[in-house]
Amino acid sequence: QLACPLDLGCHSVLCVLLLQTMAAAVSKKRKFVTDGIFYAELNEFLRRELAEDGYAGVEVRVTPQRTEIVIRATRTQSVLGERGRRIKELTAVVQKRFNFKEGAVELYAERVASRGLSAMVQAESLKFKLLSGLAVRKACYGILRFVMESGAKGCECVVSGKVRGQRAQGMKFRDGYMIHSGNPTKHYIDQASRHVYMRAGIVGVTVKIMLPYDPTGKAGAKIPQPDFVQVYEPKEDLTA
Repeated sequence: QLACPLDLGCHSVLCVLLLQTMAAAVSKKRKFVTDGIFYAELNEFLRRELAEDGYAGVEVRVTPQRTEIVIRATRTQSVLGERGRRIKELTAVVQKRFNFKEGAVELYAERVASRGLSAMVQAESLKFKLLSGLAVRKACYGILRFVMESGAKGCECVVSGKVRGQRAQGMKFRDGYMIHSGNPTKHYIDQASRHVYMRAGIVGVTVKIMLPYDPTGKAGAKIPQPDFVQVYEPKEDLTA
């Protein structure tokens, strides 16, 4: 009989099983961390590369044959490039950086259904408006109006930094209905932040959008809010 590897004085087979379970748990943790780092780095790279093309997020789908990366943007034709040249260049960069084998990774472009319901797109839009010299109040109210016309339940724009003069200040613009806490915020609130490099200094921009309820999940949150009450019309009395 083998000695107990954990010095617990128990049967060696039980200890081996315990060690295997511990190793599996550690490797599972490591996998989640590795996946998170991969997504964060990929998202940051694409955000910087496709900022002017209406980049609105990325989705990674792992299949047995290959890893599929779906880029969501408003201008998909610009992401693809002439004859698919740009998407091929992006694929080559991702493949080289993350050590994928030849043909093991594939990039696709998907058009965003509604620009007004994407916080990332609106944050980038606000950033370029401020860089072009547009007044903060005018730029933010333009974003609010466009988002609300797109069917959102609420919107909030926060601009903080050296907006005017040498003194830093924060400006907050709101419209509609907005929730700030609880589980529904995971499904209903879309939030994005950007740094705007102005001449006076860095200005922080944050856009929050409260999505509408959509049972299909295409144009809003699929799960209804817990405080939502639906009143049905009374049925006709057939016995009368």
